[in-house]
Amino acid sequence: MAKILIIEDDMQQSDMLCEYLSEQQMQVICCANGTDGIQALQRDHFDALILDVGLPDIDGFEVCRRVRAFSQMPILMLTARGDEMDRIIGLEIGADDYLPKPFNPRELLARIRAILRRGSRENSSTQLRFGRLEINESAHVATLDGNNLNLTAYQFDLLTVLARHAGRVMSRDQIMDALKGHELDSFDRSIDVHISRIRSHIEDDPKKPRRILTIRGTGYVFARQQD
Repeated sequence: MAKILIIEDDMQQSDMLCEYLSEQQMQVICCANGTDGIQALQRDHFDALILDVGLPDIDGFEVCRRVRAFSQMPILMLTARGDEMDRIIGLEIGADDYLPKPFNPRELLARIRAILRRGSRENSSTQLRFGRLEINESAHVATLDGNNLNLTAYQFDLLTVLARHAGRVMSRDQIMDALKGHELDSFDRSIDVHISRIRSHIEDDPKKPRRILTIRGTGYVFARQQD
């Protein structure tokens, strides 16, 4: 049974989500503000966080930043603002997915299940090596020069998908199909944001990438030969 924390100040929305997810055999805890939510995360283990952007004390972006300082748990952000920049900011600071309000609870459930699969999937013991970069799928750890990379669950899986297909150009459609369950269309810029974040961890110069290359008008390719 997955244990989910919801940080949402709209009590009607929070109660609806709690009831719906509980019916789906999930254990749900709700907090009405960011401070209480962070304290709950520090006290107990949760499998995923549903985080509203508009909170009464500290906003969801700041909560996300603070959570990422001590946890790589999957985070799904909710916002009523409908601003693409909010989505980009959320992804840049470490959120795994984004859902605008109002939303269909079934879509939220599908997205939560998807990020839980990405965060907890157990692969057969497989290690990919590309020069100084190593990706251990079974341990869900990527390292550069022996140092662990602080990737979110989504970013790790995105990096792994590209690395498994090293040398092959992959479109956004192909990437999202390989990631399974991330319901975004091929023109969504979320993939680009995550690629940028991954590059900041694995590239010596993110502005001149050598590991993940952009193929203009097509998608991305993970270079086979790396130093």
